[in-house]
Amino acid sequence: MRTWFEPHEAEEFEAAKDLLVRRCLVWAAERGMAAEPPVLRAALDFRHHSVDGRLAYWDEAQVRRFLLEWIPRHATARRKPPGTAPNAVPNTAPNAVPNTAPDSLLTLLRYIAAKGLRDPRGATLAELEQAVKDAAASAPVALDRAELDRAELDRVAEARFARPHLDGQRAFPQPPLTLPPAGELAEAAARSDVVRRLSALADWVGTEGKPLTEAGHLRLADARQLAELLGTGERDPEARGAADLPDVGLLLAWAKHARIVRASKGRLLRVAKAAPLLHDPEKLWSRAFEAYFELGRDIPASSSLLWSVFDELMPDVLYSMYGMASPMPTARLEETVWLVYQDHVPSGRVPEETWRDRLARELTRAFEVLAELGAVELSHGVADALYSSDLVGDLVGDLAGELPDDDLTAGATPALPAEARARLLRRLAEPGLLVRLTPLGARAARERMLAEGRDAPLIGELADASPAELLGVLVEHYPTDAAARELDGWLVAHGGDPGPLLDAVRACSFRTRAAAMLSLLTRIHPGLRSMLAGLRTDPVLGPIVLMELADGGDPGHGHLGADENLLVTTEGVLGLLELAGPEKVLEQLRAMAGPSALALVEAMAASGHPAQESMEELRRLVLDTMRARSHPLRFVPGPRPGARGRTGGRRRRR
Repeated sequence: MRTWFEPHEAEEFEAAKDLLVRRCLVWAAERGMAAEPPVLRAALDFRHHSVDGRLAYWDEAQVRRFLLEWIPRHATARRKPPGTAPNAVPNTAPNAVPNTAPDSLLTLLRYIAAKGLRDPRGATLAELEQAVKDAAASAPVALDRAELDRAELDRVAEARFARPHLDGQRAFPQPPLTLPPAGELAEAAARSDVVRRLSALADWVGTEGKPLTEAGHLRLADARQLAELLGTGERDPEARGAADLPDVGLLLAWAKHARIVRASKGRLLRVAKAAPLLHDPEKLWSRAFEAYFELGRDIPASSSLLWSVFDELMPDVLYSMYGMASPMPTARLEETVWLVYQDHVPSGRVPEETWRDRLARELTRAFEVLAELGAVELSHGVADALYSSDLVGDLVGDLAGELPDDDLTAGATPALPAEARARLLRRLAEPGLLVRLTPLGARAARERMLAEGRDAPLIGELADASPAELLGVLVEHYPTDAAARELDGWLVAHGGDPGPLLDAVRACSFRTRAAAMLSLLTRIHPGLRSMLAGLRTDPVLGPIVLMELADGGDPGHGHLGADENLLVTTEGVLGLLELAGPEKVLEQLRAMAGPSALALVEAMAASGHPAQESMEELRRLVLDTMRARSHPLRFVPGPRPGARGRTGGRRRRR
């Protein structure tokens, strides 16, 4: 059972949602907890239709967003208390949310945690419980305090069809990242040219400040003194004002955006609250990194094109480099950025190539400024073949109009027109400018993505996770090599014993999830594959071990006996029940066993399969349904229609 689905996996998500809701309802009923199905479905829809799409990842902000934005946005009806007059005004008291929503969400969060599904990178259950309590008490939307009726709650769940993306479009998941030790990152921040210059600028401004001209610039003499102090190399003897020293102007603008200095009453002053920042190079670096995205109007040569969407464009540019094993050619980025701008380029006699060249220069300058900060490294050379591999296609046919852009051959990039792909292939064959994130830049980009709600795994961050939560995240969000490294770190932190991991597989009540967890362990833990054959008789793990041995084509697993064959068949049907629901299981059983389908399911029900929760669903949703459908309507004892009262005897001849 997965808790993350691609946006196009609508059927798979709906099946998983149905499974979670029906099991959560049973679990809640056993404990006397509130659980409204429409609220549970709405909560899962809310997480699926989010930036990261992780159903089991919740934090305080998401709890508030669901209860105070999602629910009120889609549940706007007002109900009148029982006994009120037909023309009475509905109760619209503020600070109210539907009573069922907080309690039902709390039940879902507790169920997710109890079943080992919680993403440990989110908030703890205690933090989430407090967040639900706080949100319920501070709801700013005027909603009736009476419970919404079932039809209204269904409307909440179905609202995704009208406005599914409360948080925006799904972001591309990032690969797990490995960062150097914290000490190395701190040293790198202290070596940053921009950090050094911002500190020097603040010291130069001093407690008294510096005078500014009426236009708000430094006096020329002061600007030249500052250029010498900062080492910008600007010594233009023909400069007529501080505006003619653009590098000094950029550092001043950067310091203002970073809230290190400010202009007030004709003077440039140091911000008093920034004093602690100036003594912490790492924090100063982070402040400068965030301020960089506000520099669109200040970076030289950027005012004509890049500045208008600089704060939105440059983060995406950095995210596209995130986690890449080799430096990225800036030519690749230029073509992508050009797609954003080509519809906004003024029409006229200026050739398109001139505009593209201008944009390329501006983008290069933006990278040079980032390099001075220490967020990226620039180099020169031929790009890795990775960056041209997806450009290969029938370019001749595409250029001739034989293939539309949305029907490109396998491996081509639909986002780039054929002409752009051909141009890129030529450019990538030659040496050019390359850019890659430094460890500092990668960490800062990751922190920015996390703040936006995106998934950006970090090797080592799961060291304190429970075994079930660890395996769940590794199965769904880590490639095999990164999962192996994360598991190695977890084992070191937990004494090296894989026993708790196997216990987590045993305790997992979702068969497909347990199977995926065991399969991953046998791939990335060198000792567990050899132990697998010995676990085939394990009273809990046995069925999925037999499935794993069979699926892996392991010649050592031997022939299965009749009882083992039945367990394997039952395991497969239980997995299908989770993945596709009872109707699909009934359809497959009829296709597989025909008239013997009922007998087969009855044999499965008596097989002794250890998954009690799954087996109960098999009996209730499949076996009971098959039995009901296998018995046609029978008449009560008595004369059949048309018998005219005859109950027996010989028929009289005529």
